[in-house]
Amino acid sequence: MIKHIVMWKLKEQAEGADRATNARKMKDLLEACAGIVPGILKLEVGLATPGLEATYDVVLYSEFADKAALDAYQVHPQHEALKPFFAAVREGRQCMDYEA
Repeated sequence: MIKHIVMWKLKEQAEGADRATNARKMKDLLEACAGIVPGILKLEVGLATPGLEATYDVVLYSEFADKAALDAYQVHPQHEALKPFFAAVREGRQCMDYEA
């Protein structure tokens, strides 16, 4: 199994919306990718919660059956379509994939 974790820090304002609005949009777009390829075992998106520690605004936690499933997800047209919006609203991004 491959775990794929990505965190985004968002700009205060981007694409005509504030950070909170863009974070919710990212969450909706990512959650819509939950079943786009075979081998996605889990896909969870979290948003920074006021009052709890967070240095990033959005986190994606996902599990894939194997690297082939992750690779298929990465190049799927629905996933590719997210990238321009995400690039426009993000200030920073961190990613880690690892085998479990």
